Amino acid sequence: MDLTIHASFLPHDDPEAALAFYRDTLGFEVRKDIGYQGMRWITVGPADQPGTSIVLTPPAADPGVTDDERRTVVEMMAKGTYAGILLATSDLDGAFDRLQAGDAEIVQEPTEQPYGIRDCAVRDPAGNLIRIQELR
Repeated sequence: MDLTIHASFLPHDDPEAALAFYRDTLGFEVRKDIGYQGMRWITVGPADQPGTSIVLTPPAADPGVTDDERRTVVEMMAKGTYAGILLATSDLDGAFDRLQAGDAEIVQEPTEQPYGIRDCAVRDPAGNLIRIQELR
């Protein structure tokens, strides 16, 4: 079986703040920006990796999600405990400097972990945890 990771989904509650973070701070290209019934789905990704994307979705917009479940998702997003993603770079310090300059919420400065990686962590405007690992 030949599988690849094509897209990962992260919720957003403010499309303009999400665009500013993923496009302007992280430097991802915007591949799609689709509005439907008052909601927006924004697809972003690294320009040199056209087959890999992050789809920024309205929270709990899936069919069949109850109002109670939607409220729970929004509450978890507000606490920063709902979703996250792991990114990687060969220049962790440069990426971290760019995140700081972009006013990202810093969770962890670049740190050498006891399990053999060096990484940092921030939250996007929706509260999603973004960990960035240094490639070695």
